Amino acid sequence: MNWLPLTSIEQLEEIAILSNTIPQLIFKHSTRCSISIIAKNRLERSVAPENISFYYLDLLTYRKVSDYIADKFRITHQSPQVLLIKNGECIFEETHNAINMDEIVLQAN
Repeated sequence: MNWLPLTSIEQLEEIAILSNTIPQLIFKHSTRCSISIIAKNRLERSVAPENISFYYLDLLTYRKVSDYIADKFRITHQSPQVLLIKNGECIFEETHNAINMDEIVLQAN
């Protein structure tokens, strides 16, 4: 898994633009939460498709970015949480133990 660090609100605007070409996934991760650690490990053990860009957000360090995500994509903040962005919109989001690569790939296609 090649995580791209998500550290700024400006990146979210770029992610929205890039999502017009290739789906963009944001993984919101709490480094203090055991469920979040398990979800992250589950994703990392999966084969990551090349047609999706994967962003990692440490929401304890970048809480303002996480809050902006909730506003921009009109979703309720959760942790852990994945958001799949396509054509500038969040087309899929999942949380906690329901996070899995197979569903992400299915939704991206």
